[in-house]
Amino acid sequence: MLEVKNLVFHPLDNGVEKSIIEDVSFKVEDGEMLVITGPNGGGKSTLAKLLMGIEKPDSGAIIMDDADITEYTIAQRANAGIGFAFQQPPRFKGMTVKRLLSLAAGCELPENKCCDYLSGVGLCAREYLNREVDNTLSGGEMKRLEIATVLAKPHKLCIFDEPEAGIDLWSFSMLVKQFEQLHKNKMESLILISHQERIIQMADRIMVVRDGKIAALDEREKVFPDLVNEDTGCVCMNPAHKA
Repeated sequence: MLEVKNLVFHPLDNGVEKSIIEDVSFKVEDGEMLVITGPNGGGKSTLAKLLMGIEKPDSGAIIMDDADITEYTIAQRANAGIGFAFQQPPRFKGMTVKRLLSLAAGCELPENKCCDYLSGVGLCAREYLNREVDNTLSGGEMKRLEIATVLAKPHKLCIFDEPEAGIDLWSFSMLVKQFEQLHKNKMESLILISHQERIIQMADRIMVVRDGKIAALDEREKVFPDLVNEDTGCVCMNPAHKA
């Protein structure tokens, strides 16, 4: 189980302190899917980076299975069972896709397993195994590849920052199936940052983050009606809905 207690993050911007995350507290139960949504610039991605250790909070605590991991490094959090998929994945010139998947898995993966992971995110596997993870890959290809690296290793908690960004509808449908299967197995807790209605509909609970604070946090059935504009299909928060 993940527990976040009174998390605060006030970084300096040109010498001026900015309030990005303000006293955020929540839990993610074992096997639960929590979808975080809300307006752009509200602090969702920053919150994910704080959970992974990419950013360090000014105060508060992050607890994983009763252990305080607030001061853990990224590597220590990964070893503790946290997986993370960036909104904009990094590139690694000189490293092949097969090698990257093996590193992510923590062991040398056979070609057929690499193909399974790549196919699962909508990539024609044999065309990619020996390609380098560099600028020859498009943003959408990089996004799908990074999600494949997260899926290549079992985790206690997986964090996906806008997994739908930069991919086509067919590949998106395949990703949704992957998330549905992970959730069905209840072997991992999932945090998905998303504006997509189809992903939000899969959630056990929905957390709306606005202006660095939790604007709403409840079961999907209670939050979801306020989130989808029937005319546009866009995710938006009813201002009258309070946490």
